[in-house]
Amino acid sequence: MEMIQSKTHFDFVRFRVVAFFLSGALLLLSVGSLLLQGLNLGIDFSGGALVQVRFVKPPQTDQIRTALAELELGDVVIQEFGSPEEILIRVEKQATGAEAQNALAARVVETIKPLAADGKVELRRVEFVGPQVGSELTKSGLLAVFYSMIAILVYVGWRFEWRFAYGAVVALVHDVTITMGLFSLLQLEFTLVVVAAVLTVIGYSVNDTIVVYDRIREERIRMKKRPMGEVINQAINDTLSRTVITSLTVVLVLVALLLFGGLVIHDFALALFCGVVIGTYSSIFVASPIVLLLDRNETGEAEKLLPQATEAL
Repeated sequence: MEMIQSKTHFDFVRFRVVAFFLSGALLLLSVGSLLLQGLNLGIDFSGGALVQVRFVKPPQTDQIRTALAELELGDVVIQEFGSPEEILIRVEKQATGAEAQNALAARVVETIKPLAADGKVELRRVEFVGPQVGSELTKSGLLAVFYSMIAILVYVGWRFEWRFAYGAVVALVHDVTITMGLFSLLQLEFTLVVVAAVLTVIGYSVNDTIVVYDRIREERIRMKKRPMGEVINQAINDTLSRTVITSLTVVLVLVALLLFGGLVIHDFALALFCGVVIGTYSSIFVASPIVLLLDRNETGEAEKLLPQATEAL
């Protein structure tokens, strides 16, 4: 059967140095923000209470904050939830137990009720997470990401070669770090829902990378006498239409969720959107060039491969 020739002939390998500098800058910015600002952990991780109320005619958030200051609840975050009438009130760690939780909600409602124009405040939701549970969730979330990385390293190393595995894991660390860095920079709330999005990004990114890797392996057999840089270029061009179409369809859905999905799903969609875009970029400009950097052919001509590819610059 005759091979179908690629319709695109972009020299992706030529721009690997520029891509490495770009990725390095994004990683430096992300890591710096994570170290200096940290993540804005939600009550899932930090522990605390969440009270959601509904007004017919909502007062100003400053008025609510001033009224709640009398209760001495510690740090209080007040925000609109989907509409001005829906208000979320988050407070620091409080006493545990169902009775304490109900008492806290009742105190909050009674305190802010005089602020309502009609004197009515509807209690919509109360959630509580103890500090010990929050600490366990933090540990479990980090372990989930770590174990997924190890599993992918082993699988790709067994399925292909270890230099492919290193490239895949570096690309995944790259994607996860930049995605988390975005939440740190913007100080968006980091919850279990966002952790689920990050794990989804890992799965999507490694799938895209393995598709490219599989084509590299096929092209290396067909183009035995060609430099590894040319093999990688051919493989990426062969899979480019599939990569673009798949990523574009996912991105369009995520844009719709960002615009019309409401606040409940906004952060999840944003994490996926960032992860899909960065993951598509990394499968082409991070994972594949790392395979080139680590390449050692059987005839001992590894030293010739990188200079040949560099001459194209």
